[in-house]
Amino acid sequence: MPKLLKKRSQKAGLPPGSLVYIGSEQSEKVKIRLIDYSDKKIREKELKTVEECFPFKETPTVTWIDIDGIKHTEIIEKIGKCFGLHPLVLEDIVNTEQRPKIEDFKNYVFIVLKMLSYDEKHADIKVEQVSLILGRNFVISFQDNVEGDVFDNVRQRLRTNRGRLRKMGADYLVYSLMDAIVDNYFIILEKIGERIEDMEDELLLKPHAEIIKEINKLKRSTIFLRKSVWPLREVVSIMERGEIPLIKKETTVYFRDIYDHSIQIIDNIETLRDILAGMLEIYLSSLSYKMNEIMKVLTIIATIFIPLTFVVGIYGMNFHYMPELEWHWGYPLVWLAMLFIAGMMLYYFRRKQWM
Repeated sequence: MPKLLKKRSQKAGLPPGSLVYIGSEQSEKVKIRLIDYSDKKIREKELKTVEECFPFKETPTVTWIDIDGIKHTEIIEKIGKCFGLHPLVLEDIVNTEQRPKIEDFKNYVFIVLKMLSYDEKHADIKVEQVSLILGRNFVISFQDNVEGDVFDNVRQRLRTNRGRLRKMGADYLVYSLMDAIVDNYFIILEKIGERIEDMEDELLLKPHAEIIKEINKLKRSTIFLRKSVWPLREVVSIMERGEIPLIKKETTVYFRDIYDHSIQIIDNIETLRDILAGMLEIYLSSLSYKMNEIMKVLTIIATIFIPLTFVVGIYGMNFHYMPELEWHWGYPLVWLAMLFIAGMMLYYFRRKQWM
């Protein structure tokens, strides 16, 4: 967080639209991939320079330009000049701490989403911002990380001409990309749910202090999920209501499906949060119960020894005229009396089910 705030301070006093990269330190590499397709043919290649994608701006086919790595702001600036993107849009693209949102600029639509991945080694969620530009016949996607995304299935569907993806327009491509991101949320929820089930069994069988760290880590993960999905519902709601001219009427029904999925994900997140809160209460209750059991045992032991201490205290007094001190069987009789008292108290405690 201090590093992020330090980077934000670099923008202080700068005019609106100034391109200052704000995000995690990702690779210096930039990968630009282009897929140009129609129902009959497809062309796919990796570009060496950003200028190679400029001729595809006005082609009658649908063009998907995927830019991985946004730290080099000069590349983002060149894309913006060629495709007529507003400077504030470019500023939002290089600021990876944006809230999911949608903005309609008539000639194009700007969409911000959060792509999540689950790190099984550290049991943590990684967040990456994805910015989408939807034009009349093109889609431009910006990702912060060069390595890996959730769009491989979309690329494979384009290559094999499977489904209706190559028969539809650029708006359907945006739907497919958003759907891939949202579907990945279900995978993350499933992994978190499996971890919670394992922790529940562990909590009931053998609770320990380390489980609190795991519960807090999972609670942070669900907060990341909620922060990513909750604004997405509003974004998809605007798209499925048909308020954006670039989204055709026949495509809005698919965005409605994403809206339903986002509602379902939010419900699942709230359920997981409730379960985690309940697990924390169970852990604290188990600690309290364990402490009560220990205190009960100690109290019973102390209670048994109170009358025994009283007896020993009497015969520990140094008075000269104590008749019992002269008895031949006095010592064993005192022991028998003390054992009898202890036995009767134990019997009484068991009758009362205090132990």
